[in-house]
Amino acid sequence: MTAPTDAMNPDETLAHWRAEEAAVRARLQSAPGVASPAQLAGRSGLQIFQALLAGEIPPPPMAATLDFILLCVEPGLAVFQGRPGFSHFNPMGTVHGGWFATMLDSAMGCAVHSALPAGKAYTTLELKLNLVRALTDAVPLVRAEGRLVHGGRQVATAEGRLIGPDGRLYAHASTTCLVFDQAS
Repeated sequence: MTAPTDAMNPDETLAHWRAEEAAVRARLQSAPGVASPAQLAGRSGLQIFQALLAGEIPPPPMAATLDFILLCVEPGLAVFQGRPGFSHFNPMGTVHGGWFATMLDSAMGCAVHSALPAGKAYTTLELKLNLVRALTDAVPLVRAEGRLVHGGRQVATAEGRLIGPDGRLYAHASTTCLVFDQAS
């Protein structure tokens, strides 16, 4: 994934984001699913995401349900892109806070997971979300970026931001995750 330059306007950034998403989707398995234990065995968190992005393991069903996708992952960093749509609206005509939370929980959790060695897993213990701007269908795509803050043996923390192609911040969040040995 390449970062857009500061000189890009929102329309150019949007086109850039759509092209990056199309390239990722071209590599993914078409049907969402759950990776088998054999597909995960012996792989670090980063290796699991690399396999997903290479189309070797299926994308998660949740991503299809809420129309978002993992774009890239590096140690301690995960970037998702999503399309807030009508099916995600609350009764007031804006995107439901649960959609924001799921995007950011995914990005931050995957940032934590990307730094874990083989045999380790995590779960979210705490999620703090700040919605700073409403999302409507006027915003065609948003990105959730999660970054590892602390990766300990038992506890990890991460932060996340949800932004639009114009650079506007829609939400920010933090998480605390429990790290544990994965069941064999």
